[in-house]
Amino acid sequence: MIDTQEKLAAFLPVMNAAAWLALDTEADSLHAYPEKVCLIQISTTAGDRLVDPLAGIDIGPFLDALIGRELIFHAADYDLRLLRKHHEFTPSVIFDTMLAARLLGEKQFGLSSLAEKFLGVKMDKGSQKADWARRPLTEKMEAYARNDTRHLKPLEEKLKAELTAKGRLAWHQESCARLITECSQPVVVDEDQVWRIKGSTFLERGALAVLRELWHWREREALAASRPPFFVLAHEKMVEIAITASEQKPVDNLIPPRMHPRRRENMLAAIRTAQAVPPEKFPQIIKHRSQRPSEAEFRRFREIEKRRDQHARELGLDPTLIAPKSVLGDLARDWDKHAPELMNWQRQLLQVKG
Repeated sequence: MIDTQEKLAAFLPVMNAAAWLALDTEADSLHAYPEKVCLIQISTTAGDRLVDPLAGIDIGPFLDALIGRELIFHAADYDLRLLRKHHEFTPSVIFDTMLAARLLGEKQFGLSSLAEKFLGVKMDKGSQKADWARRPLTEKMEAYARNDTRHLKPLEEKLKAELTAKGRLAWHQESCARLITECSQPVVVDEDQVWRIKGSTFLERGALAVLRELWHWREREALAASRPPFFVLAHEKMVEIAITASEQKPVDNLIPPRMHPRRRENMLAAIRTAQAVPPEKFPQIIKHRSQRPSEAEFRRFREIEKRRDQHARELGLDPTLIAPKSVLGDLARDWDKHAPELMNWQRQLLQVKG
């Protein structure tokens, strides 16, 4: 485990001399709030190492050594967003083994499934929900973490060879570049949307006012306790309490009996605050009006969908990988506007030849 500045400095020459680097991260999203990067796994020709961002070391030099190199990930989306959010790190080039598997038409594209199929390796996935902030790590957790990067290079070689043979390597490169771009975008929080949880679309405005206050109360409690919000109060219970409180009915029987008295009182105070909000300041009910497509648009949608599905069958791909139905709808409404939003390989498959 690299958990001191001295150990990190000694490892940097190994990274700089490496022909390739495989990377993964572990966070504590099931155990803490907000989540944080708890572990960074890295494999090179010299072996597998674990970097401990929680040890109080400056990992800036480590991240700097990753720039300008192709990094091998599996399902890079979460890792890239996590590293961008907490360490402002964006890679130059990646090879995502999950994306590669999907572009080859693999139906089972989890790391353990791919390792078994392409490498004949069976992986233990028993520590997926472990608390990665705990120290010291157990031997089982360390072994699990190392396995997440140990097999990425040989897997990349197998998948890259198949992508090349099928003429899809450029597709994968473009998809990885798009993923890097998407994951590097700043997160914009819509203050009128962030609290609208599952089930809120059916609430009246008064209940929405209560739900909004309850959501902010839960955020404060989750941050204070460093626990995920669902540990404080479940979505379903929040909606139920919001409806009842908006009708000026008692909510005591809806509050979990084991809730701490201080937390309970803070929640009741949030409800009273919401009940004092005048009706004109209640949140608006958002009605999502879907514009009915014209006959011509519907015909174009079916034509594009037919081309997509035919290519998907011929290539053995999930059709949504080429384009989901929402994108097909946009293209049917205005091809010239939305086609440039596609990746080149997607647009070439969907457009009419000739």
